[in-house]
Amino acid sequence: MEWTHAIWLALLQGFTEFLPISSSGHLVLVPVLLGWPDQGLTFDIAVHVGSLVAVLVYFRRDIARLICAIPAAARGSRNRDTCLLLHLVVATIPVVLLGWALQDRIEGMLRDPLVIASTMAGFGIVLWAADRFSRRARAMESLDWRGALFVGLAQVLALIPGTSRSGITLSAGLMLGLTRVDAARFSFLLSIPTIVAAGVLEGARIAAAESFDWAVFSLATVLSAMTAFACIALFLGWIERIGVLPFVIYRLLLGALLFYLFA
Repeated sequence: MEWTHAIWLALLQGFTEFLPISSSGHLVLVPVLLGWPDQGLTFDIAVHVGSLVAVLVYFRRDIARLICAIPAAARGSRNRDTCLLLHLVVATIPVVLLGWALQDRIEGMLRDPLVIASTMAGFGIVLWAADRFSRRARAMESLDWRGALFVGLAQVLALIPGTSRSGITLSAGLMLGLTRVDAARFSFLLSIPTIVAAGVLEGARIAAAESFDWAVFSLATVLSAMTAFACIALFLGWIERIGVLPFVIYRLLLGALLFYLFA
């Protein structure tokens, strides 16, 4: 893989992972539009690991509390941290099960520009509607296991490139009445077990890959982490003020462009 391709794709991944515009969709589209060879799902997983590092560092205090809550959760104790921990587990189960079952279809048929055009536009409208008609009054701690499962089932749709994991989980949180910031925070925290699960599923293939370039992939992971960290901070600072409309407009315009180019 070309070093320049890896650098640009890593920066792109870090910038788009936590915005509701689909990092996976952009990772598929950019090589197609620029005539680059497809970097493959293994590279995509590597740069997602960079995003994982970013969210771990940014939410390190929350994560420390969740880790400390594990013994209490195992004993059946219920408080703010144990409930959040259990809700994250519940929300992760659907995507782990279906991600493993649909892995081959995701890498094949679904890495298609017209599929991305459809999901980019369609779920952009879903995001707008979720934000427009939401009460946006609940805190993240008010979620129960049913709400967590709803967000988790919505996250399954993000297996289709162009949907946006952060976008669809943000939409689900807004549908449940969460504030924009709390819907985003739950989405970001949920990305941790989701990315870990994806990395584990792909780990055996990475280890067995004869052409795996550790130097290129390591640089891509670092660049993705740095960019993603900055993106998380900016997004959480802006989302309550700017809302989701700029991202919806971008998704609709990109979807229309893709239909024009590939239909």
